[in-house]
Amino acid sequence: AVVSTQSGHYGRDYEVELGVIIGDKASQVPQNKIMSHVAGYAIAIDITCRDIQEQCKSERIPWTMAKCLDTFCPVGSFVPSHEIDPYNTEIILKQNNVIKQQGNTKDMIFNIPSLLEYINRHITLLPGDLVLTGTPEGVGPLKRGDELHVAIPKVTQATFYVE
Repeated sequence: AVVSTQSGHYGRDYEVELGVIIGDKASQVPQNKIMSHVAGYAIAIDITCRDIQEQCKSERIPWTMAKCLDTFCPVGSFVPSHEIDPYNTEIILKQNNVIKQQGNTKDMIFNIPSLLEYINRHITLLPGDLVLTGTPEGVGPLKRGDELHVAIPKVTQATFYVE
């Protein structure tokens, strides 16, 4: 898959994240039951366009658009929930064969059940919804020609190209 830099904006940064894929509708589901609504996981890259983000910040408006340009959330293959321990899963991003981000879900500020419980308290989660869960340190810039390799070691991997 390809990440495009053709939009005329600058300052694109990558963030590797574990994506949670919802399997069953969840609305007002408590934290101790929310994981039964998870169908699986995927490795993903959350991309942010910093010039749009800064403009939105200066105008005091939500900066959602900084993450919503075409190709800005490349996602790897679906992994069934029983294949991943959401409390102890490593995620890695390599940029041009150099590790730039490496972290584990056990070190997240908010664990996956608490994130999902918070979200579904306010927004109904539907089958197929993808929830990104946060990124380890090492967020960095993209440039044309980059090869981004993301992985959940020994489980799944994906490669994306920046053009």
